Amino acid sequence: MARDTGLPQADAQFDFGRARRRRAMARVAAALRREPSDVNVILPFEEVVEALGRRGERRLGAQTIPLESIVGTVDRSREFDRSFRPTSGKTRTRWERIAEATRKGKAMPPIDVYRVGELHFVRDGHHRVSVARELGWDAIDAYVTEVITELGADRAIRLHDLALKSHQRLFYERVPLPAQAREQIKLSDEWRYAALAEAVEAWGFRYIQARGGEPLTRAEVAEAWFEEEYVPVVEMLREAELVRRGTETESYMRVSHLRYLILRTHSWTDEVIEAVRQELETPSWEEDTMVRRLRKELR
Repeated sequence: MARDTGLPQADAQFDFGRARRRRAMARVAAALRREPSDVNVILPFEEVVEALGRRGERRLGAQTIPLESIVGTVDRSREFDRSFRPTSGKTRTRWERIAEATRKGKAMPPIDVYRVGELHFVRDGHHRVSVARELGWDAIDAYVTEVITELGADRAIRLHDLALKSHQRLFYERVPLPAQAREQIKLSDEWRYAALAEAVEAWGFRYIQARGGEPLTRAEVAEAWFEEEYVPVVEMLREAELVRRGTETESYMRVSHLRYLILRTHSWTDEVIEAVRQELETPSWEEDTMVRRLRKELR
């Protein structure tokens, strides 16, 4: 709860000092918990939108939005952290002036934000957001402009995730899967998306050749790969207990790669699955570094 002594100016000064102390304590707590270094870093709007892929925007007008959803800024300065605690004393004068006016009951104009998925990025009103959060508010009035992107974003996204999102977006440009299918493709390493795109395109070439060379669009190839390759193979891997470390998509990629290295085939049969299982249980390719690595990842 915000302190209220009846002296707005003194309380505003106390509020700023408390916000700065909370910023310092949050950094110490993150270090002790060994959290990622960017866990409290404010998100940059342009970099987030570039990673997610901008499709357009529309004005939504005045709304009341949750303060917790405001995690980024259009301004490239770093005067506030992700929770809009001041990162230095440079903002003190303006911050305290707004806090004092708010404590006196003066109405503040709505802030101006961009909405991307579940997130909001401040265009105008950084100090008002910071003061509101420090005073314990849950929501704030804002003029909202929604930016529509290829990929969505939830409140857990961090600066570190942007590279993964960017590669994920590029993967769906090369492999335009239906929305429901996209939800099943999950990778934790951004570079794997490029490797999977290459694999799908190679699979599509073989698929087209097997059909007599009849041309297919990228979307048709993507859907065929998902329905005729990915879904049944993942089910086979589950039955064989070969979906182990990581996601099912990562297991699919590892087993596919191992299968080709030891058998030189693109086919999926019970005999192929059994050969992969035997290689994992009784290694026979000790001299092959990649095989050893894949075996290790699949254990």
